Amino acid sequence: MGLIIDSGVFIQWERSGRVVDFSQWSNHGDAAISVVTVSELLVGVHRADSPKRRESRSLFVEGILATVPVLSISPDIAREHARLFAALMSNGIVVGAHDLWIGATALMVDSEVLTSNPREFNRIPGLRVVEFPVEGDKGPVQRNGEW
Repeated sequence: MGLIIDSGVFIQWERSGRVVDFSQWSNHGDAAISVVTVSELLVGVHRADSPKRRESRSLFVEGILATVPVLSISPDIAREHARLFAALMSNGIVVGAHDLWIGATALMVDSEVLTSNPREFNRIPGLRVVEFPVEGDKGPVQRNGEW
């Protein structure tokens, strides 16, 4: 078993200025991220509102990529994604495109998802979700994959 980290978790850490620390979730197994999360984080780098912020975000994301294993989308993950997508559609349930890829990845590698957006991931049948506490009263900091 392991733990797939959603981008919202990293976004909160980046905004807080704290060091990324997975130790409180070590009982869940090794941490990893989906290649989809890599893209979401890099979008945040490219959308930064100033060169200084872009550089800071880039350093933060590159630090993550240097230390956290990245899981690619394999044909088996694509099959699981397609199965989930079709089943959810048949039941009138919508899950964000990126979150569904991350969820399919977690299911295929027998991992849980650590997220600040549990409502979205809890729609995926069979997925084990670990809620990352959202700081403050402003609600989740990630909205539509943006920072």
